Amino acid sequence: VLELRAEDQRLRDELNRLKGEQGKPEVKGNTPKPPPRDYSSEPERRTPQAWSKGAKRASLRIDREERLELDRATLPADAEFKGYEDVVVQDLVVRSETICFRKAKWYSPSQHKTYLAPLPPGYAGEFGPGLKSFVLALSYGANVSQAPLLALLRDAGVQLSAGELARLLTEGQERWQAEAAAVATAALAGSCWQELDDTPTRVNGQNQYCQVLTGPLATIYRTTPGKDRLTVLDVLRSGRARTFLLHEEAERRLAAVDLAPRTRRGLACLPRDTVLDEATFDRLLAQHLPDLGVQQRKWTREALAVAAYHAQAEFPVVRLLLSDDAPQFAGVTEASALCWVHEGRHYKKLLPYLPQHQALLGAFLTRFWAYYHDLRAYRETPSGAERERLAAAFDDLFATATGYRALDERIVLT
Repeated sequence: VLELRAEDQRLRDELNRLKGEQGKPEVKGNTPKPPPRDYSSEPERRTPQAWSKGAKRASLRIDREERLELDRATLPADAEFKGYEDVVVQDLVVRSETICFRKAKWYSPSQHKTYLAPLPPGYAGEFGPGLKSFVLALSYGANVSQAPLLALLRDAGVQLSAGELARLLTEGQERWQAEAAAVATAALAGSCWQELDDTPTRVNGQNQYCQVLTGPLATIYRTTPGKDRLTVLDVLRSGRARTFLLHEEAERRLAAVDLAPRTRRGLACLPRDTVLDEATFDRLLAQHLPDLGVQQRKWTREALAVAAYHAQAEFPVVRLLLSDDAPQFAGVTEASALCWVHEGRHYKKLLPYLPQHQALLGAFLTRFWAYYHDLRAYRETPSGAERERLAAAFDDLFATATGYRALDERIVLT
C-alpha cells in the first residue's frame, strides 16, 4: 500500500510539473532521524594508555642562534651580567629563491667543441629540487588540491602557471613509479602473508576503489575501477599484465563450479600448460566458445588467471591472504585468514532484546577482545608455551554455546 501511495504521489507531482506547477514539497519531520548505528570496534581493540606530553626540545635541531642584548642605559648602575637564558622557538620560512647559475663555458678549437659546467645534482628545467619536493609533499602528502597550492606558491613569490604546476605533479615520475614497483616487489617477497582491503573512492567523478595491500614491511595503495577476483590478482601482481594458464589447478577449480559440458569441451581446445596473455586468451575464447555466457566466462577467466598466478616464478606469490571474507578474496591464495576486527563487527550487529541475551553477548565480546589483546601481546614476545595456550584458548572461545541462538549461530560461522 505504501508503495502504491508513493507511486501515485510521484505521478501527481509529474502531472503538476507538466502543467507548470510544483510537486508536493518534502517536509521534514520535527524529530530528526537517529544517527546510524556505529559498528566500529575502536574502543575494544585499542589498549588504553595514560596521556603524557612528550618533551620536544631535546629532539630539535638549532638552525640559528641569535643573541639579544639589553641597553646598559636602561639598567640600574649596580646591574651585573649573569649570562644568557635560552628560549627555543620554532618558525617556518616559506619564500622563493631564484638562483642564477653562471656555468663556465670553454671552447676547444682542436675539438671544435664547447664545454659547459654541469648543473648541480637535482637541478633540471626551470624549477629546483626543493620546489619540486615541496609541491609533491603538499599535493600527495597533505592532499592539497592544485588551485590552493598554486595560490600558496604565488604568494611565496614563485612565478609559475597552472599548467606548469600540473606538469610538476604528473610528468617525469618514472623514477618514483619504478621505486614504488621495487618496494612492492620487496614487500611481497619479504613475507608469505599479506592483508588486503578496499574502500570506495572517486576518480574524475566516477566511483572506483582504493585497494590497500599491507604486510610486515610496507603498505601499498592502488586505485582500481572494480573489486572482483581478477582485480585482487592485479593488486597482488602489482599491476602486471594478466596471464592465463590451463593446467591441473585450473581444471580442479573449474570442476568445483557448475560449468556447462559444452564449455568444458571448448576449453579442451585451448593449449595446455601454456601461459597466455589476455589478448590471446580472449581471442581463443571467442574462437572456440563464441556464445560463452557471462557467469561461465567469469568462472573460466578466474580459474585460469589464479592458476597462472600460482604457477609463475618471476614475481613473489602470496601464500596466505588476510581479508574481511568478501567473496572476491576466496580461492586467490593457498590459505586465507579472517580479519579479527571485521569479524568483530558481525557480533556488534546483533541486537538482542532480552536482558539475559544482552548479558550473554556482552560476556562473549569481552572474551573475544581479551583474546585479541593476547594475540597482540604474543606478537611482541612470542614463545612456544604461549602459542600452545593461545591455540587451546581459540578452540575454547569458539566452542562456546550460550543458548542465545543468534549468537551461537554467529560463533559457528566464525
